[in-house]
Amino acid sequence: MDIKRKIIHVDMDQFFAAVEQRDNPELRGLPVAVGHDGERGVVATASYEARKFGVHSAQSIQVAKRLCPNLIIVPGHYEKYKEVSRQIRAIMLDYTDVIEPLSLDEAFLDVTENKKGIALAVEIAKDIKRRIVEETGLTASAGVSYCKFLAKVASDYRKPNGLCTIHPDRALDFIARLPIEQFWLVGKKTAERMHHMGIYNGAQLRDYSLQGLTAAFGKAGRLFYDFARGIDNRPVVTEWVRKSVGCERTYEHDLNTSAAFTIEIYHLVLELLERLRHAQFQGHTLTLKVKFQDFTQITRSATSADILLTKEQILPLAKQLFQKVELGGHTIRLLGLSVSNPLSSDEDDMPVRQHEEWVDQWLPFEDVEW
Repeated sequence: MDIKRKIIHVDMDQFFAAVEQRDNPELRGLPVAVGHDGERGVVATASYEARKFGVHSAQSIQVAKRLCPNLIIVPGHYEKYKEVSRQIRAIMLDYTDVIEPLSLDEAFLDVTENKKGIALAVEIAKDIKRRIVEETGLTASAGVSYCKFLAKVASDYRKPNGLCTIHPDRALDFIARLPIEQFWLVGKKTAERMHHMGIYNGAQLRDYSLQGLTAAFGKAGRLFYDFARGIDNRPVVTEWVRKSVGCERTYEHDLNTSAAFTIEIYHLVLELLERLRHAQFQGHTLTLKVKFQDFTQITRSATSADILLTKEQILPLAKQLFQKVELGGHTIRLLGLSVSNPLSSDEDDMPVRQHEEWVDQWLPFEDVEW
């Protein structure tokens, strides 16, 4: 591992909700969720006031309202969020060009060599946090370490408005105490599986063999094995190769007639074509995603020798894929279409990129300037 690298992970606090509370003073201090207030609506972001009640992102709006009866639902204003995200990125670019955005509200920065010649990465993180507050009125949390894994863990360590440094000399002790739920890429299902294997923290993960972890988790097992040892040599990647373009719709009322299926597939194809044009993406494989009313989900795919670019190509193929779906009396909650398989594709060369909900938990740890 290269302990000379200096990596910062910046994560905006309750980003969408914070923007809404900033622009609507009457919402400040109140439980707010950004999302569609409908039967099938989903929480995009919840304010910290709402999180105290158990409300969190990706949760059903209906469940969130039951948990927090006074919850205020605000529709998303995504163009505004994109503009704020551009402001934040402009601040980061004053320090380094080596930036890897994970989403609108978080990014990695490699500041090993930085534009301002600042020796300590933690000082850069402090300055970025200060400028974000001054220029956007929002707060961010930041983590500093020698690799992406630990920088991401550190940014979540003292939220909100937190700053944490994990020094190389203390990394292994820190990881040993870290609950497995707080490991990057460990979601709820993976955590449950690890618990069944007797793994509850970094020390127990470190005791597990590489063979055992890869048998249980495939390629991710190698990552978990390395993470437990403080090893993460993945670079901060400034350019990504797009692997697919898609769209999907969750319906307020389940689809239950062949006419409704046909109409919705037609609309999805039109939306997919627009997204393909916007992304300037070309691929050979069309995938249909179907989620039934009981939340079971299937996909059907077909690959064409020609690049999928037109309605005349995609619509008949989408209908053929749907004919392969066995409904079995089920109604349909969600439909999705995507095009993938671009001209050149090597999945093994792509860095892992995934967002997970993390659990806030305090661990005794001293920051060290680094």
